[in-house]
Amino acid sequence: MAFDENVEIVDSAYRELTQHFPRPGEVEHDGAEIADLAVATLREVAQRARREGHHVVGLGITNQRETTVALDRANGELLHRCIVWQDRRTSSICEQMERDGRGPEVRASTGLVLDPYFSATKMKWLLERGVLDGADEPGLCTIDTWLVWHLSGGAQGGSFVTEPSNASRTMLLDLTTRQWSPSMTSLFDVPEPMLATVGPSTAQVATISAAVVPELAGVAIAGVLGDQQAALFGQACFSPGVVKATYGTGAFILANVGPEVPGVYDGLITTVAWDLGDLAATAYAIEGSAFVAGAAVQWLRDEMGFIASSSELEALAMSVADSAGVQFVPAFTGLGSPFWRSDARGSITGLSRGAGRAHIARALVEALAYQVRAMTDAFAQHGIALSELRADGGAAQMDLLMQLQATNSRLAVQRSASLEATARGAASLAGLSLGLWPSLDDLAERWRRDRRFEPQDPLFADIGYAAWSRAVERS
Repeated sequence: MAFDENVEIVDSAYRELTQHFPRPGEVEHDGAEIADLAVATLREVAQRARREGHHVVGLGITNQRETTVALDRANGELLHRCIVWQDRRTSSICEQMERDGRGPEVRASTGLVLDPYFSATKMKWLLERGVLDGADEPGLCTIDTWLVWHLSGGAQGGSFVTEPSNASRTMLLDLTTRQWSPSMTSLFDVPEPMLATVGPSTAQVATISAAVVPELAGVAIAGVLGDQQAALFGQACFSPGVVKATYGTGAFILANVGPEVPGVYDGLITTVAWDLGDLAATAYAIEGSAFVAGAAVQWLRDEMGFIASSSELEALAMSVADSAGVQFVPAFTGLGSPFWRSDARGSITGLSRGAGRAHIARALVEALAYQVRAMTDAFAQHGIALSELRADGGAAQMDLLMQLQATNSRLAVQRSASLEATARGAASLAGLSLGLWPSLDDLAERWRRDRRFEPQDPLFADIGYAAWSRAVERS
């Protein structure tokens, strides 16, 4: 996506990435395909920008965070398909470490829970299976590092770097020092020399290689943030207490909690929001994560054939007044916050002879709101005050979902004028790093909302949520 000085989208290009499901609970991506599609979309947009007389001054990168790459940095060979954040193959490792009493130690150091979601057990799994044996210069990293390294030249001098918003999702970063934790790398048996160097989120970490993207040769890679932190930044949630919800592949809420390392809250995780180096104070965030949101919409479309395109879901759901007692629990890859049950699986319950496609579609839309309510309720239970919810992501275009969310969470929901808050955050971070905007306040003034949704009478929402909660227990 290309953004102008007002952080407005002027152009974009898109390619769909192949999902691989080798076995139940396993999700993989092809790292070479990720790199190739990134280059293809960059070149497409850059060529049009050049024809129209625009000058590209910087690149920001945002990425799905915990997905893990194994490579030989000496020659650029990928040693295994990327193990995606949704992958649950390391559940047994996490369960054994919990039985060994290591959970509190991990929680205190990293702010995370022992769950297959995070990168450390994926790295441990790869190492235990000898995937990196024989590599001249073995590397383990997240997608941000892989993209920066590839775009800046790869084996021919590429920069092997990361930053705290991504590194804090590996279960290997110390939240206080924002550097790799010797105790965590030892616990998970991950050699630190295999990991990327950790620097600020805004540093001009590298420049784009002419051999990789000729149209952007020499352009600075000036900002990197993990996708959910980028959405928080793109939604201008710069003050403590402001929270955003992104309805993408999963559903994620993050609340900015300021520059001090916060405590640990049951059901939620602590993460680095961003490290702006010399530009501003580091920010931390409390996060709730639901692993499946838009992915369930894709499932209804691709596997079940309920709809021909994702945009048809809302109309189908609104063709009935309610879900007729149907409850949809989209736990296809386990349950995230606040349940943290990797063994849970998806279910559709409450079916009767009168239930049809529309009722199941409505039950899914309701479930998306219920998942986020479970997280906002957890925030409230811990005394974390939330003033409003800023929403973005593809599913946020559904008025039905936004209204259900406002009523269920008892919060005004402000839908962003740009649903692409994740890309907007990466772009505005890069621009801030390059001096295009003088301050966070200046960026905040450029944020616009599309529509505000106020909570309505919660009676029926509470009844539906109670029924959904019982369905979750059965899952």
